[in-house]
Amino acid sequence: MSSPAEYYKSLPPITKAYGTLCLLATTAYQIGLFDPRDIALFYKPVFTQFQVWRLITNFFFLGKFSINFGIRLLMIARYGVQLEKVPFDRRTADFLWMMIFGAFSLLVLAAIPILSTPLLGISLVFMLLYVWSREFPNAQISIYGLVTLKAFYLPWAMLALDVIFGSPIIPDLLGIIAGHLYYFLTVLHPLAGGRIMLKTPTWVHKLVARWRIGAPPASAQPERTTGAAAFRGRSYRLSD
Repeated sequence: MSSPAEYYKSLPPITKAYGTLCLLATTAYQIGLFDPRDIALFYKPVFTQFQVWRLITNFFFLGKFSINFGIRLLMIARYGVQLEKVPFDRRTADFLWMMIFGAFSLLVLAAIPILSTPLLGISLVFMLLYVWSREFPNAQISIYGLVTLKAFYLPWAMLALDVIFGSPIIPDLLGIIAGHLYYFLTVLHPLAGGRIMLKTPTWVHKLVARWRIGAPPASAQPERTTGAAAFRGRSYRLSD
């Protein structure tokens, strides 16, 4: 891209919208427009004071401007964009449903006391990372220019780094669980001979079509790999 504006314009719609909302949320926090406690996921005020916005707003805050915030935003810009552009090419409704299903799964998991966390934005980003690592398992990834490993192991390497640097690991674990649940229901289980257990609802397709989000779906999707190869990922080629 010849300019940042053209790069931003080229981003796929769902990832662009989510990354933009995360950036705006942190910017608003930095200039003092809100307190994170007002958007965090606390179930008591949701049910007793009908503060239902907490079920959604908690996904858009990745923390204050910092190195960690920059890393999470770059994860959206790289792994989320590649997911939406390659495995989900012309499948905007399916990608949106993945995000919705992931958010719902995280809300359920966060209701378990031992897994409770008030802000699930990092978890949703980590879910994108996990699904990406399963779709591109053989891609070579360099971590800080020190270690090179296959993408399949990247979520676990990032989790290990959080342990080493003393960062909370519950958000990462929640993202891995939600990502694996989605990937199992939509890819691994069907390709191992089971029935399709998680389809994109009609209302999501209608929403995407009504608002003309993304490119029109292709008339026919390429067949997916079958059998045990499903458990090794589908090895999409990454563009340089």
